[in-house]
Amino acid sequence: MSAWLVSLEGTAAGGHIAMALALLAAFLHALFGALQKGRHDPWLSRAAIDASYTAIAAPFAFLVVPWPEPHMWPIFAGAMVIHAGYKFAQAMTYSRGAYAVVYPVVRGTGPFFAVIGAGLLFGERFTAGQWIGVAVLMSGIFGLAIYNLRTVTVDRDTMIPALAWAVLTGAFVALYTTYDAYGIRATADPFTFLAWFFLIDGLFMPVYTWRRWRRLPPGQPCP
Repeated sequence: MSAWLVSLEGTAAGGHIAMALALLAAFLHALFGALQKGRHDPWLSRAAIDASYTAIAAPFAFLVVPWPEPHMWPIFAGAMVIHAGYKFAQAMTYSRGAYAVVYPVVRGTGPFFAVIGAGLLFGERFTAGQWIGVAVLMSGIFGLAIYNLRTVTVDRDTMIPALAWAVLTGAFVALYTTYDAYGIRATADPFTFLAWFFLIDGLFMPVYTWRRWRRLPPGQPCP
């Protein structure tokens, strides 16, 4: 399957598949965020999610995909640092702001920073129409956030710091999107990157959240 995916690079079929997968990823990301922001503490929810996908990725990493090349280990280390910062910022955002307000800000800033990163790292250039598309996307998402900000009644006392954390989270989204694209292109088998990334990436939040909860009085949620 890896050879088939690589063969699609630069083709019209590859572009269509990439677009379909991007839309599916956007839907799943929203669902993922809703699960983290749900009725439970965002730190604990994220730790449970990460522990689950690490357990799922482990057999694929050790038994199915090829072993990573030596040059991939520094790339995995960089990915883990970036994603740890993203998860920390996201948990700080969700623990302070209403989901209907902060999530659109996270997703609205991500595409803007991502296209800048694509230009700097991969030399990609965008037409005026593509920049207009980014502007329309950001306007729609930020417009939704502004509308929700005027109507929501929960977490209003912490909304300003929540929005600041949301912008930072959006920057991390763009950073990890660009960096992961670099990482997946650096290995001969893209599924090697995916399996080992999910195995390594899921280790941070369970450990960090456990240590964080140990320092809190009984019954007090993570701030």
